[in-house]
Amino acid sequence: MNAENVIEVKNVKKKFKVYFDKGSSLKEKILFQNRNRYEDRFVLRGINFNVKKGEAIGLLGKNGCGKSTTLKLLSRIMYPSEGTINIKGRVSSLLELGAGFHPDMSGRENIYTNASIFGLTRKEIDKRMDDIIKFSELEEFLDNPVRTYSSGMYMRLAFSVAINVNADVLLIDEILAVGDVSFQTKCFEKLKEIKAKGTTIIIVSHSMGQIEQICDRAIWIEDGLIKEEGVPKFVGQHYLVEMEGKRLEKIEEEFQEKLDEQNINDEKENIMSIKNVRNARIQSFCSSRAVRTGNGLVNFINVKLYNKEGKETIVFKSGEEITVKMNFRSNLEGIKSNFAVSFSRDDGLYCYGTSIYKELDYLVDIDKTEEVTMRILNNGLLQGKYLLNVGIYAEDDIEYDVIWNVSEIQIMSERVDEYGVCRLEHYWQVDELKLVNSIEVTSIGE
Repeated sequence: MNAENVIEVKNVKKKFKVYFDKGSSLKEKILFQNRNRYEDRFVLRGINFNVKKGEAIGLLGKNGCGKSTTLKLLSRIMYPSEGTINIKGRVSSLLELGAGFHPDMSGRENIYTNASIFGLTRKEIDKRMDDIIKFSELEEFLDNPVRTYSSGMYMRLAFSVAINVNADVLLIDEILAVGDVSFQTKCFEKLKEIKAKGTTIIIVSHSMGQIEQICDRAIWIEDGLIKEEGVPKFVGQHYLVEMEGKRLEKIEEEFQEKLDEQNINDEKENIMSIKNVRNARIQSFCSSRAVRTGNGLVNFINVKLYNKEGKETIVFKSGEEITVKMNFRSNLEGIKSNFAVSFSRDDGLYCYGTSIYKELDYLVDIDKTEEVTMRILNNGLLQGKYLLNVGIYAEDDIEYDVIWNVSEIQIMSERVDEYGVCRLEHYWQVDELKLVNSIEVTSIGE
């Protein structure tokens, strides 16, 4: 095992037996007599990944893809059918709401039981009891049976125990979707704290916000295999595009129903070509990292960047003017659209975003123009690589065409001693104070 890795997963496969009912009637029993009682189905079909100390990994994927099975294998609740898993140190897990808790025992008794499962002695639990109770905020209910707890209270107690066992590896499976917003925020702040101290975290969530907030890396699992791995923001974009396919098809159908039947027939060829454009990730005017979503009924046909002199470029100086020109076409008539522009840093950090409707309370009449321009008079971005994102939206915010990472932008600067994302316009003022020594002499007795 590599010294830098805390977790090593090598060619892991996991299969389950799926049993069949041969039927209850005589006819069914005769027809299905040669049918196997079960078949083996692989949930994981050979996954490989390593996790370093203090790294946070997010697992993405639709239900049934193998995310939760992966966590159960890592927590040793079950074992792989093939392959190997190596883990250094103590593992703490939050896999299912209420797992490891007895409903008839009090919250306090369950703390002892649950913490002992993670390998703590009673003496160690006693030392941490106050911290567990304080974090859970369940002081008033701690001596009540946990069967009287709500799902949010269950989560509070389970999370409070899991983060106080000083584990080397923490596994979390969607449990943070339960509970109030303030406690969820408190949990994520705590996760950041223990991560900074060197705890390795693996979290399963359908919330991209949660993944981007805490994770260094995202792994997208599909049909038991790792489909993509990398920066959470970019992996998440690709995942969402894939998951939204059916939804977008339904939206397209709804729009088609609103159109005149003759108009649909006239525009059928164009609409089909727009579908092809929407489904393509890379277009002639897009960067190789572009990801495209939307129903395609209004779509970009070109997006270009220009400097102050009117020269097309993707390299700008910090503070220089940037012009974004967006050309589009439409298969609809008589509608108005909102145009949005945003910038992200190369590592996925969202820097700035705005829209014409947000700033001017104005929607573009697409029958009257085919181009929208945004001028940034003084870009304050610091030196580095950035990504441009553009979007066209309906009045009700339905996506017509959204292109993430449509263009890469390189910002150059003579100053390399600045930190952060952007430079704020400012000036310094120092008022010098003159200190004058004055001695007041008072004559006594005069």
